[in-house]
Amino acid sequence: MKTKGYTISQMSEISKISKKALRFYDDLGLISSKRHGANNYRYYTHDDLLSVPPLKYYKQMGFNLGEIRAAFEVGSNTSLSALRKMFMKKIQLLQDEEKILHLRLTSVRDWLELLHEAEMVLENNLQSVSVKYIAPEQLLFQKQTFSSDIKSAIINIDFTNHVEAMENNITGPVIIYFSSTNDRLSNTEQQIQMLQKTIFPCQTEQTHTYGGFLAASCYHIGSHETINQTYKKIQRWCTANNYDYDGGSYERYITDFWTTNNDELFVTEIIVRVSRPGKVVHRQIKLDENDLTDDLADDLADDLALGRNDDD
Repeated sequence: MKTKGYTISQMSEISKISKKALRFYDDLGLISSKRHGANNYRYYTHDDLLSVPPLKYYKQMGFNLGEIRAAFEVGSNTSLSALRKMFMKKIQLLQDEEKILHLRLTSVRDWLELLHEAEMVLENNLQSVSVKYIAPEQLLFQKQTFSSDIKSAIINIDFTNHVEAMENNITGPVIIYFSSTNDRLSNTEQQIQMLQKTIFPCQTEQTHTYGGFLAASCYHIGSHETINQTYKKIQRWCTANNYDYDGGSYERYITDFWTTNNDELFVTEIIVRVSRPGKVVHRQIKLDENDLTDDLADDLADDLALGRNDDD
């Protein structure tokens, strides 16, 4: 057995732990030094040195110094039961932290994605109408009455309270479904649906399917007070390109009052469900199928080819 003693400087160099930290660990009783009788200098034994890797590993697992000291004390007992319970408790705490980290990381990533999209739209002045397929997804929804105050609709207290009551969190863009485009154009009170993705899964009855259809899409840049111009552009485009359009519409807010007070930087995507005259608007597509039917695939290809990048 090695009995060589190490000065605090030697211990620091070999263990890669600062002398300040070693003194702190000594005070806590984690790595206790010994004292020379003549000069009372600290020194460490080889066993003290070998206690460094377990300490570092406990820190790696997220244990704080108080927990590590308790683990060292428990580890000297005749039973492993207490140590096992400490680890089970730590796993629960780490799972709670993981949930919080997932929440924060998802929220930041989704908001960053919206900022990238808005910058692309603004830098390239993307305001052309195009047809695209909106992939279906389940979003949290709440029915409300819209009474012309778009800021209060987007930064929505009732919807925020609804989400909190579910003990959930939202992420991604706010989407509002207006049941009547005509009422939206005339700024008349109407029924709407608030739609937004949640961080954690919801009950089926709390969600609504958004997408699963072809839509005429156009970005609106700037104040919501001029959004009528973009709606009329979409309607003219649909008429010119032989599309029937739905009586309702979706507004997807990419940058808005949540992001900036400068309405020149607002970017809103207007989405209106469309179909060819005589076509069935509501098509059922199974989410677990890998391929569309040949006929539907041909229809989608024709619609996209005709509608892509056309202007009003």
